[in-house]
Amino acid sequence: PENWSRRRGKLYAEKLLVAEENQVTPMHFHWIKMEDIINRSGGTLVIRLYNASPEDGLDDTPVVVSTDGVSRSLPAGAVLRLEPGQSITLPPRLYHSFWAEGGRALIGEVSLVNDDYSDNRFLDAPGRFPQIEEDEPPFYLLSNDYERFVGGTRG
Repeated sequence: PENWSRRRGKLYAEKLLVAEENQVTPMHFHWIKMEDIINRSGGTLVIRLYNASPEDGLDDTPVVVSTDGVSRSLPAGAVLRLEPGQSITLPPRLYHSFWAEGGRALIGEVSLVNDDYSDNRFLDAPGRFPQIEEDEPPFYLLSNDYERFVGGTRG
């Protein structure tokens, strides 16, 4: 991962995610980013948790997280359910996968600004940006599109 101490500007962000019922986000962790995840409304937000092993696989050690400011120890692979209004803090190198049950969930994430180039580690997924055969110019740019379509460099 890059040296975040050289970053300029605002280092944190909030984003909103919508998880449809049973729409599973692939198991992943972040090398640097700590995340506060809040179930803002809708269904139950379900999160499966594992520590990363030294080899970046799934570890079988207990997971320690903070939910609504209270530290909890859970077994590896535990499934935690957050009702609307509840939150969890995910430290770096904590594998997590999540989905909604009982209807779609509106999820808030407050964290460092996401760096898709160097801060994501997916367990089995092919990566953040699959290959797309472009047959139209983009209507909206993703963060990794700016260098190609606008020019300049990342940073």
